Amino acid sequence: MLPSISVVIPAKNEQGNIGKLVKEIHASLEAYPNVEIVITDDGSTDDTVQEALEAAKECGCDLQVVSHEQSCGQSTAVLTAVKHAKGEWIVTSDADGQNDPSDMPKMLELAAKVSNPNFCIAGYRAKRLDTAWVRFQSKVANKVRHALLGDGVPDSGCGLKVIPKSTYLRLPYFDHMHRFLPALIKAMGGEIVVHPVAHRDREAGTSNYNAWNRAWVGVVDMFGVIWLQKRTKNPMIKAVSIANENAKQ
Repeated sequence: MLPSISVVIPAKNEQGNIGKLVKEIHASLEAYPNVEIVITDDGSTDDTVQEALEAAKECGCDLQVVSHEQSCGQSTAVLTAVKHAKGEWIVTSDADGQNDPSDMPKMLELAAKVSNPNFCIAGYRAKRLDTAWVRFQSKVANKVRHALLGDGVPDSGCGLKVIPKSTYLRLPYFDHMHRFLPALIKAMGGEIVVHPVAHRDREAGTSNYNAWNRAWVGVVDMFGVIWLQKRTKNPMIKAVSIANENAKQ
């Protein structure tokens, strides 16, 4: 039996997208007995929260929305949702509807086959629908990141991932950490599995990323991750010896 699952979504001004996404997640994971959706509203100025709540009532899914007083950024929004999540496994997704929830069951199947308690099932967008300029930037940035970090993930910007909650909460927190989750988990001795996922057009609103912050704002953070990788130690345990285990206190 699969562990309980929390789908966590950082959202900012996603009215027109979030309601449909909530219903699609519910439909895709309806066969799973213990599923909830946790949305962090990261300082939205539209009706994102109301639309999500109305959609959840219509489809009957378990939803909680945690609202930030002001916008704190995607990594903080994800962490807030993870801290409030009840599930043992975390499924991350973007709020704009470009991630397809129908990919989630297969990723959960892959997660169930992993024996390592620390893992990341990382989606990658095999056929991206972004502009040629965005695809070029992402391709270059991903190659640089892969060369320096060696995380084995071809698409660090894909929002779809499956990670144990206990693993996520052990990771060092910093702004933009969501871009480096596979590298951070690999550094702690975890297993990384990549899986191709669909990429869809945004139906409403505009992206919260521009040409600068999409590909290059994490360069400084990347060198910080390299620093962490070099200083993370995962010793192999040869033996555990116990004396007087049953001795009276």
